[in-house]
This record gives sequence, structure tokens and C-alpha cells, in this order.
Amino acid sequence: MGEPITCLIVDDHEVVREGLRLALSRTENIRVVGEAADGSAAVTLARRRKPDVIIMDVRMPGKDGLQAAKEITTEV
Repeated sequence: MGEPITCLIVDDHEVVREGLRLALSRTENIRVVGEAADGSAAVTLARRRKPDVIIMDVRMPGKDGLQAAKEITTEV
């Protein structure tokens, strides 16, 4: 088995983030490298951690998931 897939979880609901983290932690080839509660924090973490995959809520207060995804993908 190669390197694990790195994943960033972004959702404004802590319970959702915890559930996703728990589910993903049971998978050997996926490693959660960070969590964020809003789009701005997601952009910052994505720049720093460079995850392979981002699981992100679309509707969040402040910078929503679509705005954050657009910002992240234009930088890559």
C-alpha cells in the first residue's frame, strides 16, 4: 500500500466534522490532516496542509464552501 490519501474536513457543524473524522479514521489509507469550521479557515488550512481531498460543506456562514473551493482551486 502506498502513501495514505490526505483529507481536510470543512463543515460549520462540529458534530458533522466529528462523524466524518471518525468514519475516515477507520480507513487505513485515508489520513485526516485538518478540520475547519468555515471557508476562510479552509483556505488557510488547504494552503498549509496541501490535502489530496477536501470534504466541504457548501452552505456555511461567512465564506461558503463554493467561494472557498474556487479560491483554493485557483491557487493550485
